[in-house]
Amino acid sequence: MAKIFLILVIAAIIESVGVAFLGGGLKEIQGAREITVSEIARVLRSGATNGKILLGVGLEAVFFGALLYMLKVRDVSFIWPLTSLGFIVTTLAAEFILREKVSAGRWTGVVLIALGALLISYSEHAKEQRAAAPAASSTSLRPE
Repeated sequence: MAKIFLILVIAAIIESVGVAFLGGGLKEIQGAREITVSEIARVLRSGATNGKILLGVGLEAVFFGALLYMLKVRDVSFIWPLTSLGFIVTTLAAEFILREKVSAGRWTGVVLIALGALLISYSEHAKEQRAAAPAASSTSLRPE
């Protein structure tokens, strides 16, 4: 389980930095002034040539690869909620990379997310302990 947590933490950091770069890059692009084919093409070209957006998309792709691996080896009900830890790192990235002001209310929400992830982690640990207990007790009951 330690390997999954390590992958999860690294993936959360990669995803969070990717989201921060995507957000920063999108703020650099001037939106469509009107809905025409040429204007939409201009906006798409601006996004496809923006370094921050490209880096953000690349980091999100790495996160997605890590997520696929984690979902292959663990239950979705365990992995998916733990990816919410990325919200914590993303909020930190927004504050320190993008220089956003994060309110106390938002930080309270982030703490609640962290507590939820902690409960899920604890439930997985308890599940593994229950599964290991019958196996250990059945070996001690064997006649020698």
